[in-house]
Amino acid sequence: MNTAFLFPGQGSQHVGMGRDLFQKSAGFKSLVQCASDHTHEDCEQICLYGPDKKLLMARVLQPLLVAVSLGYFQCVKEQGIKADVVLGHSLGEITSLGACGTVTHEEAVAIAAKRGELMDEAASRCDGTMMAVLSLSAEKVQIVLAEMASADNIVFANDNAPSQIVVSGDKATLRKFSELVAHGKQGTCAMLQIAGPWHSPFMRFAQEHFEQWVQDITFNKPNLPLILNATGREESDADKIKQCIIRQLTHPVFWRQCMEELKTRGVDTILEIGPGRVLSGLVRANKFPRKTAIYNINNLRGLERAVEGIAKTSGDAHVP
Repeated sequence: MNTAFLFPGQGSQHVGMGRDLFQKSAGFKSLVQCASDHTHEDCEQICLYGPDKKLLMARVLQPLLVAVSLGYFQCVKEQGIKADVVLGHSLGEITSLGACGTVTHEEAVAIAAKRGELMDEAASRCDGTMMAVLSLSAEKVQIVLAEMASADNIVFANDNAPSQIVVSGDKATLRKFSELVAHGKQGTCAMLQIAGPWHSPFMRFAQEHFEQWVQDITFNKPNLPLILNATGREESDADKIKQCIIRQLTHPVFWRQCMEELKTRGVDTILEIGPGRVLSGLVRANKFPRKTAIYNINNLRGLERAVEGIAKTSGDAHVP
């Protein structure tokens, strides 16, 4: 069995996420308190009861999503399930740093809080968001972007799967892009419920200030193979990992390349650890073999199902 742990990013959150962890895990509650300390908000209240508008704020959402994902990750570890490789999508990459020991869990929450705070501030300086582009290849998206000649107002942001690309920019330019795609009958576009134009030049303010702030945090060599969005391959040098995390704020997420790397490594068991099922959908969209086992650990019942499934596969009789 060759196992990958995947950690979700923004867009996977929902009010009530992690509810069963609050009842079970003192360590998780400590991480949520850490998020509250850094954001000066009652993160437990927001996590459990909202409102949605507050949860969508990056400075609150990012540390909470990292805390919830790491909470379930700790439960996975306690069941003896081990990863052969870890990676996260966008914000989920901060979670993966905590999972592989590059930073502590508390540092991962702190990094997410500062990252979210700076991204919110950068987003307040523009009128931007992100847009999913379906049924249009990365190459064709690039062609439409080149035709628009609006390099600073709209950019290629996420290469998620052969048929799912995300562009980022100001809303007026995104609407124009959507019209061009619709006119050419090439695909469909949908605005995302995202608070800003992430992975674009509009985040330069956030990137510059984040680069200064994160220098005080020591990054360690990962204790597990870690694949990064910026390169689509394993990175083990602590300094390079830090630079990739900084760079990610204004550069694309190459998730399709990350998925190809997992295939090359022969990964046959995937655990999506954290709220939602977005990454499980992207595994399927990236055409993994049908025999690939995919488990969603977005609640403790999901963990039980994963343990049962893995026990059957491995012949291990240990089931909680």
